[in-house]
Amino acid sequence: MLSNHKIQAILEEISEISKIDLALYDERGKRTAATFELPEDKKAVIVDFASSMAESQMLGGCHFFKVMIEGETEYILLVRNATDEAYMVGRLAVCQIRNLIQAARELSDKNNLMQNILLGNMLVVDIYNKAKKLRIEQAKRIVYVIEVDGRKDTVILETVKNLFADKHRDFVTEVDEQNIILIKDAERMKDEDAPEQLAKIIADNLHAEAMVKVRVGYGSMVEKLPDLSKSYQEARMALEVGRIFYAEKETVSYARLGIGRLIYQLPMSLCEMFIREVFGDRRPTLDEETMLTIQRFFENSLNISETARQLYIHRNTLVYRLERLQKAIGLDIRIFEDAMTFKIAMMVLAHMDHEKKSMELQGE
Repeated sequence: MLSNHKIQAILEEISEISKIDLALYDERGKRTAATFELPEDKKAVIVDFASSMAESQMLGGCHFFKVMIEGETEYILLVRNATDEAYMVGRLAVCQIRNLIQAARELSDKNNLMQNILLGNMLVVDIYNKAKKLRIEQAKRIVYVIEVDGRKDTVILETVKNLFADKHRDFVTEVDEQNIILIKDAERMKDEDAPEQLAKIIADNLHAEAMVKVRVGYGSMVEKLPDLSKSYQEARMALEVGRIFYAEKETVSYARLGIGRLIYQLPMSLCEMFIREVFGDRRPTLDEETMLTIQRFFENSLNISETARQLYIHRNTLVYRLERLQKAIGLDIRIFEDAMTFKIAMMVLAHMDHEKKSMELQGE
């Protein structure tokens, strides 16, 4: 809906141009915005005018106008002047306010439609009928879910709208207190890497402009409005899987979740069976130095010399660490098969820990 602050700004601008004071009231005589104070005894006149059949009237040296939307009286506009010029200013002000209210309602209707589509709350036939009424065209689109670190506010939402949304082709909405959803027109995304590039731009700009840290997940491109729900669910899963397995990444694509997507969907019984098969009854506990060593070793494709160089240690020191790790876990990660088994096992453990924490939070 159109905010009182915006209405006040409109009246002040019209008053400044015309040098005529205006005031806007609801049909019960409550002031919405004004450039002058109306005496208390005049408010009864507003209520009487609101209930009358007249659309405009001059009373007590003021022009009265009804601002009507679809046959219903939304506001009463007062123009504090009895001249013909004031009458013309009032008519123009009514037209301006009515158009802004209708535009705000249409935007609100579009926002509600998109929210219901994302949440799967509408039948396909209702989606198309409503979209046609609101003049929403079919187009290739992709859903981005922007997870804000901490509680989001209207400043962040407006920043996303101003920086990344085309008012005629894109939609920015929200369905919870944590995430902002950008439904982006993808017709111009010809490059395969374009969705990832946009995700990175979103994260970088929100950090610079709004001073917040965000993570961005996005789904696949879809061509039909009902399929936006699928892209939205994929974007949410991308964030969830990324939080468990790729915590260092600010942007996560559903299409590039790799083995993380597979592990995420495994039942806990299979996870526990696999961990017992790999490590026995005792889960490994690794210190920070060992984890850093393993991470760099994997990043360098199991190359001992390059890993030692990056860690600023002697080659023999690295070999000693890897042999010590082998004794602790029963796997020699210098061998490709053991390295893959260990990597998958650590991802499975991360998934199990996440599930355990989620159950504990639900129990609370």
